Amino acid sequence: MENPLCVSIFLIYCILIQSSAHGQSLGPESFGRRSRAAETNKTPQETRTKFLLFRGETDKGCQIRLNHSDTLQQCGFNSSLPLVMIVHGWLESVQFSPSHVHLIGYSLGAHVSGFAGSYMSRKHKIGRITGLDAAGPLFEKASLSDRLSPDDANFVDAIHTFTWEHMGLSVGIKQPIAHYDFYPNGGSYQPGCHFLELYKHFAKHGLNAITRTVKCAHERSVHLFIDSLLHADMQSMAYLCRDMDRFSQGLCLSCKKGRCNTLGYHTRQERQSKKSKSLFLVTRAQSPFKVYHYQFKIRFINQTENPVEPTFTVSFLGTRGERQKIPITLSKGITSNETYSFLITLDVDIGELIMIKFKWENRMVWSNVWNTVQTIIPWGRGSLHSGLALKSIRVKVGETQQRMTFCSENMNDLLLHPAREKTFVRCEANSETLKRKIR
Repeated sequence: MENPLCVSIFLIYCILIQSSAHGQSLGPESFGRRSRAAETNKTPQETRTKFLLFRGETDKGCQIRLNHSDTLQQCGFNSSLPLVMIVHGWLESVQFSPSHVHLIGYSLGAHVSGFAGSYMSRKHKIGRITGLDAAGPLFEKASLSDRLSPDDANFVDAIHTFTWEHMGLSVGIKQPIAHYDFYPNGGSYQPGCHFLELYKHFAKHGLNAITRTVKCAHERSVHLFIDSLLHADMQSMAYLCRDMDRFSQGLCLSCKKGRCNTLGYHTRQERQSKKSKSLFLVTRAQSPFKVYHYQFKIRFINQTENPVEPTFTVSFLGTRGERQKIPITLSKGITSNETYSFLITLDVDIGELIMIKFKWENRMVWSNVWNTVQTIIPWGRGSLHSGLALKSIRVKVGETQQRMTFCSENMNDLLLHPAREKTFVRCEANSETLKRKIR
């Protein structure tokens, strides 16, 4: 009869040592192969890591094989007993440098990785720690020694995906905790995971819908990191910014002096001052998550006496494709000669921009008719030229850092007419060369 005080123990030998000793690489291609093998139901690759189950002091250990659950029964695993997991490191005789180690921790595991790094730094620092939506409760505003921090490794990066706060608590930690802190879509929640999507999850997951909705944003950090491995040619770029509101105005798309970095495995590793860098970006709702960021600066001339609150749509033509009718709503009404800046994202690469079509979409049909008639017929003094005028549009592309200016195709008519589309083309002298690229 088995002693009830007996404790099952797993002994796990470090894969890093054995892979290094046998000349195996743990680069992103290894992850890619494993993922593709799983997708095609191929036999998973064997690992040289050993998982040994010990059931007593004299037990020499029984090997548990990955993807062979029957070995648990063969080794006499008892799920009613406490389980202690011992993760081995490496022997100093192997001469393996901790600076080659990359710890990746999700949720609470991010802080556990930090504790491990903090302990190791007494002798040798770990090379890199990545925190994937590190846990928020009990860790928000905690001291550096009580959570993941930049001091825990030579380089620390963190991805924040569910910092939405309720009753003073958030699932993921909101404060910066790394050398580079990434906040996709502002970090509070993620596209496709909003509680407004809950009804869709009910149809698919039933009573588990609420749990799935919460996990959706929290686990997005994991999927974003995996995405950086699976789509090495489509790395998501993030930009240094004060907050998401400012980023949404397109005011932060600069890569000067290290102000931008890629999110995920291929993050550029730079240690800077003790102050963390907070970077923002927009992503799609599913993989591949990458989008292309554009800053638009528009100077309107309001020739009316009253504020105008229009809604616009823009269409793009590039050297590789086009995108139609993207809605734009300004944060405030147009009162006078003001310059407005806002962010537009595209989920595909349309190449170099050649043409922009700008349309004033008024919400009320009768208002459209009246404004059009008022523009054409001179009802009174100054009415002939009343309305909004737009001479040029300035564009900055985040991913390429390219700046462009677009001018009205008809410089004799700068007025925007409700329900009419106005075309803007590149003002530069080489615009004709660009047009030939798509012929």
